[in-house]
Amino acid sequence: MRQKLGGVPETMLIPLWAKAVEAQRDDPIVKDEYALKMMRAIDYDFSKFERARMSQVGVMVRTELLDKAAQAFIQRHPDAVIINIGCGLDTRFFRLDNGRIRWYELDLPEAMEIRKRFFEETDRYKMIAKSVFDFTWPDDIERTNEGVLIIAEGILMYFTEQEIQNLLNKLVEAFPRGEMLMEILSPLLVNRSKHHDAVKKMNAQFLWGVKDGRQVEKFNPRIRLYDEWNYFDYHKRRWRWLGWLATIPAFKRNFNNKIIHLHFVK
Repeated sequence: MRQKLGGVPETMLIPLWAKAVEAQRDDPIVKDEYALKMMRAIDYDFSKFERARMSQVGVMVRTELLDKAAQAFIQRHPDAVIINIGCGLDTRFFRLDNGRIRWYELDLPEAMEIRKRFFEETDRYKMIAKSVFDFTWPDDIERTNEGVLIIAEGILMYFTEQEIQNLLNKLVEAFPRGEMLMEILSPLLVNRSKHHDAVKKMNAQFLWGVKDGRQVEKFNPRIRLYDEWNYFDYHKRRWRWLGWLATIPAFKRNFNNKIIHLHFVK
């Protein structure tokens, strides 16, 4: 059956394609064999992304940054709860599992239907088929005395600032002393979806962006910025000509995504 997705859910196929392409390289940033198997099993025209080279690099840098940050968190909290919101077909659990963490994948029912074709739940690995804005989903998370980490990649830029603020306020309330790894888009790239090398192929658009993590702190007095990473600082050769432009501070600040690490304080 040919895969039919539209709007924001379809964008989950961009990182799948990017990781599958990377898995075939001799020098992968992150090697994700699952992605290659899934792409080959899904009936979808992935050839539309063949020219999306910068997105492909960006996805892989993002994957590496989030893997390393999440792994560091797990080392500090080996019995932690990890919640991957807007998970799509991500496979980070299988790279980072220490045999003790509890991991929750959260995404829309149509996305989770595809995911369940490839993965099965266990006592420590659960899938929740709900919108991230359906605020009943925190009730599905089994709390522990260890830390909670929320991961949000490739999702929040598709929603409005008010929606993001409402979500963060809910997360702060539901997971006091939790931490969050979140991808942010530069505000200069908002409303430029039609120029994006991969998203322009879909019926989706960027709606929200912030210059840096300090702006996210303003959403709630209990949010603190802990760290921030700019994609252009990593694997500079792979960025090609963009790597040269990134030596210009203003360009580096304003024309690429970042990962921010937030703490929720009481």
